[in-house]
Amino acid sequence: MGVFIVVVGLEKSAKRFWEQFYGPNIGYVQQQYELFKNDPEAVEPSMKEIFEKYGSPEKLNQQNMEESSNIATLHAPSNFDVKKLTSALKLVEAIRRYGHLEADIYPVYQHKDPMSHEIDPETYGITEEDLRTMPANWLWEQSPAGVENGLDVYNTLKKYYTGTITFEYDHVNNDDERKWLFDLIESGNARLELSKDERIKLLERLAHVEGFELFLQKTFVGQKRFSIQGLEMMVPMLDELVNFGNQDKVEDIMMGMAHRGRLSVLAHVLGKPIDKIFSEFHHSSDKELIPSESSRKINYGWTGDVKYHFGAQRVVKNGNHTTRVTLAHNPSHLEFVNPIVEGFARAAQDDRSETGYPKRDVDKAFSVLIHGDAAFIGEGVVAETLNLSGLPGYHTGGTVHIIANNLLGYTTDREDGRSTRYASDMAKGFEIPIIRVNADDPISCMSAIKIAYEYRKKFKKDFLIDLVGYRRFGHNEMDEPRTTQPLLYKEIDNRPSVTYVYAASLEKNGYIDEGDIKQITERVEQEFRDIYNGMIENDSVDSEPTPMPSVLRNGLNKFETGVELESLRKLNKDLLKRPEGFKGFKKTERILKRREDALKEGNKADWGTGEALAYASILKDGIPIRLTGQDTERGTFAHRHMVLNDVETGEKYCPLHGIEDSKATFEIRNSPLSEVAVLGFEYGYSIYSPETLVIWEAQFGDFANVAQVMFDQFISSARAKWGDKSNLVMLLPHGFEGQGPEHSSARLERFLQMAAENNWIIAYPTSSAQFFHLMRRQAKLGGEDVARPLIVMTPKSSMIRNPRMASEAGEFTDVKFKSLRNQPNVAVSKDAKRLLIGTGKIMVDIEETMDESRENYDWLRIVRLEQIYPFPLKELEEMMNELPNLEEVVWVQEEPRNMGAWDFVDDYIRPLLKDGQKIRYIGRPDRSAPAVGLPNVHKFEQNQIIQQAINPEGGKSSARN
Repeated sequence: MGVFIVVVGLEKSAKRFWEQFYGPNIGYVQQQYELFKNDPEAVEPSMKEIFEKYGSPEKLNQQNMEESSNIATLHAPSNFDVKKLTSALKLVEAIRRYGHLEADIYPVYQHKDPMSHEIDPETYGITEEDLRTMPANWLWEQSPAGVENGLDVYNTLKKYYTGTITFEYDHVNNDDERKWLFDLIESGNARLELSKDERIKLLERLAHVEGFELFLQKTFVGQKRFSIQGLEMMVPMLDELVNFGNQDKVEDIMMGMAHRGRLSVLAHVLGKPIDKIFSEFHHSSDKELIPSESSRKINYGWTGDVKYHFGAQRVVKNGNHTTRVTLAHNPSHLEFVNPIVEGFARAAQDDRSETGYPKRDVDKAFSVLIHGDAAFIGEGVVAETLNLSGLPGYHTGGTVHIIANNLLGYTTDREDGRSTRYASDMAKGFEIPIIRVNADDPISCMSAIKIAYEYRKKFKKDFLIDLVGYRRFGHNEMDEPRTTQPLLYKEIDNRPSVTYVYAASLEKNGYIDEGDIKQITERVEQEFRDIYNGMIENDSVDSEPTPMPSVLRNGLNKFETGVELESLRKLNKDLLKRPEGFKGFKKTERILKRREDALKEGNKADWGTGEALAYASILKDGIPIRLTGQDTERGTFAHRHMVLNDVETGEKYCPLHGIEDSKATFEIRNSPLSEVAVLGFEYGYSIYSPETLVIWEAQFGDFANVAQVMFDQFISSARAKWGDKSNLVMLLPHGFEGQGPEHSSARLERFLQMAAENNWIIAYPTSSAQFFHLMRRQAKLGGEDVARPLIVMTPKSSMIRNPRMASEAGEFTDVKFKSLRNQPNVAVSKDAKRLLIGTGKIMVDIEETMDESRENYDWLRIVRLEQIYPFPLKELEEMMNELPNLEEVVWVQEEPRNMGAWDFVDDYIRPLLKDGQKIRYIGRPDRSAPAVGLPNVHKFEQNQIIQQAINPEGGKSSARN
């Protein structure tokens, strides 16, 4: 917002600016302009700034000059100094820009900033008397009634910008957005006027929130609950958001938050039964508690989680319309739930019923994210998620952000926790308007939430409220904060709660009588006491863990994934269609043209063809697909080409949108350079749209390291902890090609370490048909109780184009995915003495070496383990029983021994050994880095592993024999 843009009501009119100067001032300005033309440094800096911005002062006609002179005579002395005016204009603009520095936003004052010189008239060389001599419209064109002079302007704008609610929006570049906020604030309409009934209702709501926390504090002494006390206004603010959305017929409101105040939000906003919450405070001193019959319907996973990590759902009715409110489950990794909630919202907004990209209605759903002040700026996932907000593949029409600002990060002061003045400052880089509001002023808080909602509704953009309060107790109720912040907590100890602060205000203004607040709080306490006393004593507390659902124990072979050959050929033909006049890149089109004959007799379909056919056939089955990742449209290894670019117009075309028989959407997006936020977004999308096959691809498999929290806390364990079902697919390119420690390993061992309770599928397919069947099976899991995520070690450049990865047409039609696959081009020997088992690229390398050899391998049986988890134990046992001369089972891998699948498979294979049989390991030794850095060393090691694997002596590498 430029300094003089405001003076003319944000209209860029030099004429209108100069018309604000009257009588003798015009002559002075013109004289100064003549000096400026000869030497810009000869005039005052303030005048220089004006001339540089507005050019020459216009010569008004005599009538206007006479009128101006008359007005000036009425309103200002003839010897008025125009320099005073320019200084006053700067002062007014400074209030708008820097008023927040003096705003009354801190309920406890330890962190209040001193008076800012930026909005002190003395800084600009003017006095209150100077301001009185200036007509209000000289400084503020649209000044309201009653504002008559410059001093009135100064005091009124200070009231608007330095009260218990303050604004920062100068960083927003869109003129319409800035003007909307400007007009709202300076019209005096930013602060709500509530009726008497509304004010009393708000007081009662605050009393319930505080009463709930006080009851927990007294009844369950010393137990963690991460109290909301000091930020109680968060609950009425969320109430209002839900109410606004429900009135506007929003279908879904998605919420994410960490543990601060979570129990209160669950109880009051999500409607989680109070007795259910009480029951989760196990082993109280009075009784064992169980929830009432009405609240037993809430289900979670079988291993469960602590009470302040759970989410919930609630349905709010308004006539015939219902709005579903969802609070996402979230562990103590605080902000990592943010992209998941955004994924929820996008899934709820998308219509996936027709071909092409989904049609999106951002008014169907919106998201609300509640942040911690230390975590908002401290955790990088916040910035990554904010970056998604304006991107076509991730935009959700704006999120309402609330920073639950309790001034501390556990025991860390803000001076040690951030490099910025405010916790919210990072949002400026994304042009998000910011309101800071005192959490002890309920009316300002309700005003802030209304502004945020209306802005999101109008501009479809994010909005942030920094709700500044405090923390009544320590980080948790077992923590003693006076050890680390003694002065702050001295103030907090002497500070009445917002309930009593607000009640005193209402009493002073005659809205309630003396003693009303006491009656309200006593009634609230009795309500909670009655709930507690009405709960049933449970004398037989079951401490046994709940077993996982039996449906997850069932095999995955029931799903038929083959497709008739004629149908595949038709799909393949459709993939080669182009819009009329579309001119694709010739080299790319030649590559794709080769796929035309892939399914004819004697030909094979390479990896790219098999992948495209998998997706095309899934769309024909009516299952939507969403595929995202860095460079995913083309594919990191230039094999996919699922989005083509017209070389003359730049127009994009997706061949999968040309499938004639498609019955669902196919959305493919290049993601930003992000792993954790994008993966979280896709996970959230898969949760909220279980019928969609959601796929995330890492550029290289080791990039998934950056998203480790998503794997650890959500994808691997969400169902066991919270009951969330997902069939998300993660494609992680993996394979040792001599590229060094990075871009070699997708860290297969990490996913296997977390594999338990059939929580996900981990596969390493080595043919296009295997990948085809794997993806089709995963698509069929969507929406089923048997659903679970799929992690795929996918090939990189050397393997994608390897002819040995290609498959004949019959392999797509008549078979299913094979967890154990016989080594191609190697005879199946019943007389084998060694059973060689391995996964992925090393097995293809072994196949090539054996093809080039003239040795007899009757003594060797080789199989590829293509689904590592769930481990195909029964199939392997049957195979070993068919080998009467078996002496040893050898596991071969290209990863170091302390990585890869060795430690995992050993636990499965060893119990299958019979007397006289042994198991051995062949591969690289234990290492700290996944791979060596020199290509020639890599080649030597790779060849050594292969020779040991297919040599009767088998080398010397062994383990735990």
